[in-house]
Amino acid sequence: MSISTLARSIAESPTLSLNEAARVLREKGEAVIHLGGGEPKNKTPINAILTSAAKLRDGDVKYTPTDGIPSLKKAIVRYTEENYDRMVGPENIIVSAGAKQALYNLLFTLLNPQDEVIVLAPYWVSYPEMIKMVYGVPVIVTPEDGRFVPRMKDIAAAVSSYTKAIIVNSPNNPSGVMYPPEFVEELVRFCEAKGIYYISDDIYHKLVFDGKQPVSPYKFTDKDPENTKIVSINGISKLYGMTGFRIGWVVAPKAMVAVLTNVQAQTVSCTSVILQAAAEGALTGLQSPIESLRMTLENNRNVMLQELRAFDGVKVAKPDGTYYCLPDFRAYGKSSVELSQMLLKRALVVTVPGKEFGMEGHLRLSYCTTVKDITEGVARIKWALDPNAPKEIYIGERKLVRDWK
Repeated sequence: MSISTLARSIAESPTLSLNEAARVLREKGEAVIHLGGGEPKNKTPINAILTSAAKLRDGDVKYTPTDGIPSLKKAIVRYTEENYDRMVGPENIIVSAGAKQALYNLLFTLLNPQDEVIVLAPYWVSYPEMIKMVYGVPVIVTPEDGRFVPRMKDIAAAVSSYTKAIIVNSPNNPSGVMYPPEFVEELVRFCEAKGIYYISDDIYHKLVFDGKQPVSPYKFTDKDPENTKIVSINGISKLYGMTGFRIGWVVAPKAMVAVLTNVQAQTVSCTSVILQAAAEGALTGLQSPIESLRMTLENNRNVMLQELRAFDGVKVAKPDGTYYCLPDFRAYGKSSVELSQMLLKRALVVTVPGKEFGMEGHLRLSYCTTVKDITEGVARIKWALDPNAPKEIYIGERKLVRDWK
């Protein structure tokens, strides 16, 4: 079988492979705790269910416009005005099969072979692979002080004549850290001055804690929607916990959206009308599900921090939002991949290696699960790693003894 060099060069998604490993163990009856995923336990908002069910009931399930059904785009226009204080029109929006496809289509549209994209570490695992899939070059900028916020001088030093864009994800997956307003302002003005696209991945932008507010990059530009270098990506997966509906969108200049529409037309044609109807229902219905999810996540974050701070040798930065934290486990002297594999094998706890996010020695832990799973999961990790922890633990109905160093 002949496989292209490009396809062979793309790394496997670590989160999906860990999900599969956990599924296999659970099917064998093992008491697995999943602290690796980004899928909350909430129910789909009722208005999303009703609007999608109405389409099914009518039986009118056909092709839709490639860029999205008009009623959903109207809802996104209003959402953009209310949450970004930015006036845009339907021609500035394209709906895709999730924010992930939206970002891939955008990179496909923007990049020529060997164009560079600045990726701020820690970063979402798919950014570098997506860039490589369209023959671009990811350029990683890693913060030096452990705060998960890069320095502008390091970003400026990484920019070259080939730099086409910078991807900014705040609050950030995997660290949960939200970039300060002054950093966002400086980066926006830098991008506008240099003619570099500021790609704002806002998929978690309202899931923030401690009374903080999301920082909109549009606040720091005087350019209109047709001339700004800011392009924003969002979707319903994280804000409403509607991960299986796969609806995202891009807000961009009209000329760019026209090209994005051509790209999408030649690949997936359009997004399912049933799923678009569900997204419309979520956006136009009561917004209390977002606040309910946000409050649950904030409480879970507090529990996670409390458990981790009682863990000798582990350092953790307090997340400002999202579903995740990125503790530093380097005190235990293992690579993050080896550490994650060992914890799955010994303690039946799923974590994601920090190496995949550009942060070796760290593990991404998700707190969008239950409080019970958080406390028991961290207890298992502590049992497996900390020599000062009790040597015996019950996992499921089995009593295990730590008999390794």
